[in-house]
Amino acid sequence: MQNRNRKFGKRAPKSEYEHKIIDIARTARVVAGGRRFSFRVAVVAGNKKGTVGVGIGKSSDTPTAIDKALNRAKKNMIKPKLTKEFSIPRETEAKFTSAKVLMRPSHGHGLVAGSAVRTVLELAGVKGVNAKIISRSKNKLNIAKAAIEALKKLG
Repeated sequence: MQNRNRKFGKRAPKSEYEHKIIDIARTARVVAGGRRFSFRVAVVAGNKKGTVGVGIGKSSDTPTAIDKALNRAKKNMIKPKLTKEFSIPRETEAKFTSAKVLMRPSHGHGLVAGSAVRTVLELAGVKGVNAKIISRSKNKLNIAKAAIEALKKLG
């Protein structure tokens, strides 16, 4: 459908969700003729109005993997409870595998967060939060999922 629209000079409708790629990994499996490469892509999608989701896509080419990840992120959307100032109502903490994230409401300091937590909070539309990653894990996908779990705990 998208290619057909391009053929006739029409543009595909723009999605209401913005997305950011947080991780791309090239994976390989060994077969009789050598190695077969594929890609794993992790994407965070949100509308900056209180809805956010994380998805993973795997494919032999990157654009297809990105599309799959985006579709899965849209299916796994959550709507966390936020205040009128787009902050979180209380302190929350969550753990996903070895990644642990702590979030505190912060008034007047803006969004203070790093790595994948910042991406999740930005795309959720959160503005006044101080977040800390309390683990030695550098895995961005697990950190993003821990941030989603922390937002789920808010209700």
